[in-house]
Amino acid sequence: MAETTRAVGHDELATLKLLALDGAIEGERKASCSTIADRLGASNQTASRRLQGLEEADMIDRDIVGDGQLLRITESGEQALQREYADYRRIFERSVGVTLTGIVTSGMGEGRHYITLPGYMKQFIEKLSYEPFAGTLNVDLVDESVRKRARLSAFEPITIEGWEDEERTYGPAYCYPASIVAGDSEYEPAHVIAPERTHHDEDQIEVIAPEKLRDVLDIDDGDEVSIHVAEQ
Repeated sequence: MAETTRAVGHDELATLKLLALDGAIEGERKASCSTIADRLGASNQTASRRLQGLEEADMIDRDIVGDGQLLRITESGEQALQREYADYRRIFERSVGVTLTGIVTSGMGEGRHYITLPGYMKQFIEKLSYEPFAGTLNVDLVDESVRKRARLSAFEPITIEGWEDEERTYGPAYCYPASIVAGDSEYEPAHVIAPERTHHDEDQIEVIAPEKLRDVLDIDDGDEVSIHVAEQ
């Protein structure tokens, strides 16, 4: 995912929402600056400036053509809208959560090492109310869930503080309460864990639980699971 080069404000997000309502998430949509300006109740100059800001922030792609411009919302733009969506759900709905779907995969074994370190384990027991199994369930998210993952930023995580020993410093990690569904079986309590420093991309996620999830859910590499993440 490309990094944004600048932050966007509420006015630009409103413009992004307008483009999404016109279908610019699904593909390119043609529009003129004057048409966008009329719908926003703003001047052509203002509309142009907002589009330029969204483009500089890597939230839209646009190509200028003879009778207007072709606009498409990027992955970064859609993730920004997903975060806005999650915030509004928190305002208007009592129960907030997001369900992520993916395929079970083998990790690199790092989860087992870090989870068992005493500086982390003590906090897991205190803050999650269980001792995690020594290992994580690694899941490759499907495309739709990669985009939905951005909603987690609107949730308040359980923070596992960083710590240090005589050899090195260990960074913090953030845990989100979750339940795991595989076929007709559902398991909880579990937590999505997001270390501050990780080798995983946005399309991968790790889950911890008191038991070995592969065994209790009878799952293996290549099996599909759904992870429902709930707000505390």
